[in-house]
Amino acid sequence: MRSIKTARSHVVALTLAAAGAIAVISGTLAFALTFENENPLAEARERAEETAIARGRAQLGDPLPGEAAGQMIASSERIRTRTAPAASVDPRAYLVARSAAQKLAVLGGPWSEVTSQPYDSDAFGYRDPVWSNSGGGAGNVAGMVKAIAIKGTTIFAGTNEGGVWRSTNGGVSWTPTFDQQPTLSIGAVAINPTDGSVWAGTGTPDDYIGAGVYRSTDDGATWEKVGGPQIDGAVIGRLAFDGHGTVLAASSKGIWRHSTTSTSGDWSAATIMPTPTPAPYGRYVFANDIKVRPGTDGKEMVASIAWRGGTTYDGFYQSSDGGNTFVKIENPGGAVNAKDVRRTTFAYSSDGKILYSLVQSAVLYDTSRMNGNTTLNGIYVSKTGSAAGPWNKIAEYRKLQQADSALKINSKGYSPGVQAWYDQFLAVDPKDANHVYVGLEEVFETTDGGSSWSTIGPYWNFTLPCAKNGLETCGKTTHPDQHAIAFSEDGSTVFVGNDGGIYSRPVRNATQWANLNEGLHSLLYYYAGSGHITKDANHPVAGEAFWGGLQDNGVSLLNPGAAAMVSPFGGDGGDVIVNPANADQAVVEYVDLTMALTTNGGRSDGSANSNSFIDISPSCSASAPPTPCDDNPRFIAPFEADARNINHWVAGGRYVWDNESKGWATRCAGAACDWKHVRDLGAGHSTTGLGVDGTTIYAGWCGPCNPAATSTSLPFGSGVDTNASGKWERVPAPANRMITSFWIDPKDSLHVISIASGYSRTWVESAGVGHVFESKDGGANWNDLSGKPGIDANALPDAPGDDILVVNGQMVVATDVGVFVATLGTSSWSRLGANLPNVVASDLSLTSDGSKILVGTYGRGLWTIPVPAAK
Repeated sequence: MRSIKTARSHVVALTLAAAGAIAVISGTLAFALTFENENPLAEARERAEETAIARGRAQLGDPLPGEAAGQMIASSERIRTRTAPAASVDPRAYLVARSAAQKLAVLGGPWSEVTSQPYDSDAFGYRDPVWSNSGGGAGNVAGMVKAIAIKGTTIFAGTNEGGVWRSTNGGVSWTPTFDQQPTLSIGAVAINPTDGSVWAGTGTPDDYIGAGVYRSTDDGATWEKVGGPQIDGAVIGRLAFDGHGTVLAASSKGIWRHSTTSTSGDWSAATIMPTPTPAPYGRYVFANDIKVRPGTDGKEMVASIAWRGGTTYDGFYQSSDGGNTFVKIENPGGAVNAKDVRRTTFAYSSDGKILYSLVQSAVLYDTSRMNGNTTLNGIYVSKTGSAAGPWNKIAEYRKLQQADSALKINSKGYSPGVQAWYDQFLAVDPKDANHVYVGLEEVFETTDGGSSWSTIGPYWNFTLPCAKNGLETCGKTTHPDQHAIAFSEDGSTVFVGNDGGIYSRPVRNATQWANLNEGLHSLLYYYAGSGHITKDANHPVAGEAFWGGLQDNGVSLLNPGAAAMVSPFGGDGGDVIVNPANADQAVVEYVDLTMALTTNGGRSDGSANSNSFIDISPSCSASAPPTPCDDNPRFIAPFEADARNINHWVAGGRYVWDNESKGWATRCAGAACDWKHVRDLGAGHSTTGLGVDGTTIYAGWCGPCNPAATSTSLPFGSGVDTNASGKWERVPAPANRMITSFWIDPKDSLHVISIASGYSRTWVESAGVGHVFESKDGGANWNDLSGKPGIDANALPDAPGDDILVVNGQMVVATDVGVFVATLGTSSWSRLGANLPNVVASDLSLTSDGSKILVGTYGRGLWTIPVPAAK
């Protein structure tokens, strides 16, 4: 990947590649900050960039620059884990699994939420000079906000996998309103101006499909599903109302219409002319945006129908019959080149006389392996108000870059719009047609119709001139990667949503952003762990401390008694190991198995040589990789501590790596590397799950890992390598899917339980059956313990499996539809605990005293429950 580079200042420097750089991987850039002395540890991030872009090209056929490659890899790998060995899954699969989960009996008491505190990404004292993003200016952060709607003084926020949240006090506090719906994946939220009802469109293009559209007539207290199954399993990116009793949904299945006065009856598809051909994704017709033109009595509408990676139907579409029929504008007038149009967002002035568009470029996206700078075509205005133009270009990345952007860097690699396929919002001030807001990685504003621009929400403060006088002298900014925008009803306040939550500021005479994330608990955890803290000078309260790796919000740390969580480690977070006896000792991950170790709980004042983390990675993206280094780890790669010995760690990419019980003394710097590769899984193979007990290791792998096989590529493959018999050997995977977790019987290393992701052959041909498998001969033979969904009343739902614990003779399994429990060796399952939101359960661990189970959820933070009693 490319990196951001700049000249040294007398205070701080963003170093060149030889001395360290800012990595650009899925979500927030990872920050490498050095002072007068160059810090070679920062090279880890540069190498991670290069590794990710190479993998982006080779695995995805999507040669994206910088962070865009990382974001695509992250979402693509997560999707592939759940669809393999196919490229996609029948959208009914998830909904059937969710329904099955709700029918199971509940065992145990209620879950307790752990992460109910604010998460301060700028906390003092946690500013490692290489790995931390603290000081960037985003303040309290939450999970990704994809949609915002305002009703009077009430704010509704639609989150990625966290559901719909409501605030009635300007964002001071929030209440989740969607927890028990079939999916918490929200792509759109809108208010019907006719009756004030709240509408939610489910499914997001970056993670999970949806379960249709829902309506609430009591501000989210209750919800009703709207219509039939026509758009179940779709991604819904926008909802619009014609003012005459019809709602329109822009979805991955095209544009659909339904009455707003009733929730019954089927959805009807709008006619799209010319009819899009089904390329490249079969049944999908990607409608990204739809807007109704004011002043036309609901008759005229404009829509974007396009796929970010390119289809035969990409373009602007317009309707003049109330959304019954949409006609492609083959040759938009003026500056817009119809061949250079992909994902687009539109915005009308309040009187409908002016139309703006923000357009992703087809050319720059497809040629980014050479350009590597942006995928933004430009921002345009049609002063006729018609999508047919003529269009004038009022901005492109160079103009935005010079508008005091934090991405104002004199080298290729990361300019505004580099993720224009992912980061987009556009809105016009309802009281001023020349006042326009644009969301890309940053937030931009023009007050003169595009003649001049300002960066009002910089990516961060590190690269701004104010940082020369200290980061605290800079004003607070928003989290990067913008997705949503809305205005208060009186037009005085603007709200924006991004990968870090929701922020607001006055529309006029604004000097500062208000951070609204303190009570928005929608964090997306990949992994989590905990350990005990003893009271001392650094810890005024003894108790349990919790670590976790997050999508685009680094690694979080919640110390006992703390009023807020902190973020000692920036960028994307991944797997974690925590010493249960001393939680100041932890191993965390950036991406691509870029592992770092801390023994002081990540504490640092940010000054030179105050490093709190040490790079210990055997990955080729490490600062000083060993020979051989690991060239094929997963984006979020697994590593595991020995169930018997907290100092013994195993990590996995192409190779299985063993630290030979060096524990917190583990180091890796070239030839002086404590990691030893004990198994080569083979070229093109990558570890998907690990189990470690004493000298016994089980490693699940995929290879090739891409299920979208073509005539020129090998089909998806998976398997298990283990030394349980005393020597390394390859045994069959229990299912033709990715194996994500193992439990090894401490009394018999040949007795093992494994967990499979994906869906069974009901939904994916050749995928096999089941998710929980037992072997008593070291993996030579496997027995399915899942039960038979649809036949056995207490069968485990057929949903991707993510992790397993065995405690008190009970198997506890985390899946995409919740946490379940069964007696070891049986197949009669129950839901574990009450009141856990209908969220993805991504990781399980025990608290330090073994009394509670900790679950990391992908969208609703961390929760605990007492371990189930022995049976």
